[in-house]
Amino acid sequence: MENEHKVMDDIVEVGRRIYMNGFVAANDGNISVRVGDDEIITTPTGVSKGFLTPDMLVKVNMDGQRISGNLKPSSEIKMHIEVYKQRSDVRAVVHAHPITATGFAVAGIPLEKCVLPEVVLSLGSIPIAKYGTPSTMELPEAINEFLPTCDAVLLANHGALTVGVDVFSAYYKMETLEHFAKISLVARELGGERLLTYEDVDKLMEVRRKLNITGKNRGCMECSKSD
Repeated sequence: MENEHKVMDDIVEVGRRIYMNGFVAANDGNISVRVGDDEIITTPTGVSKGFLTPDMLVKVNMDGQRISGNLKPSSEIKMHIEVYKQRSDVRAVVHAHPITATGFAVAGIPLEKCVLPEVVLSLGSIPIAKYGTPSTMELPEAINEFLPTCDAVLLANHGALTVGVDVFSAYYKMETLEHFAKISLVARELGGERLLTYEDVDKLMEVRRKLNITGKNRGCMECSKSD
């Protein structure tokens, strides 16, 4: 059982960070942490993530039914629940709209090219899930096919989703995703990325194994090198 007070404090801090970094605007985005076999603490709907307090958070079960808290849970809780159902290793989910990464999602361009060693090691290539109407089962169904192999997914015309063993792990993957998107955009404006070779990626995946870096990683879709 997680220390729920610490989990709540951590969710509030991550909410502040995604807001201050411009990963969300207004009341956008949602964060959750699984604290038991059938319990999830999530951000509420209709509240800015930059101004959360622990008492605003809501606990729900794996059916999305509220257990405690005075506010309504995030309208995207179905998407979070789908992650937890498919991935027993995941304990936290962050959904945000980082500007550059979301630009790639809106343009229909996945971040699948292996160009940065840090991204190859941590996330691998990042796909785009097809568009799904927010708050419906369309979004959980859209991400379902990528969950077995990905810790980060772009959401077509919507934003991005990252997962981790705790809420900071999930948040840092969102930072990495947006950083990767910014660098990719600049490189394309300068004439295009120079890709790592198959051999480069192979060496990095070996480093990943030696360092025992956890999480799912699709490797490189350009050269079909995967973990």
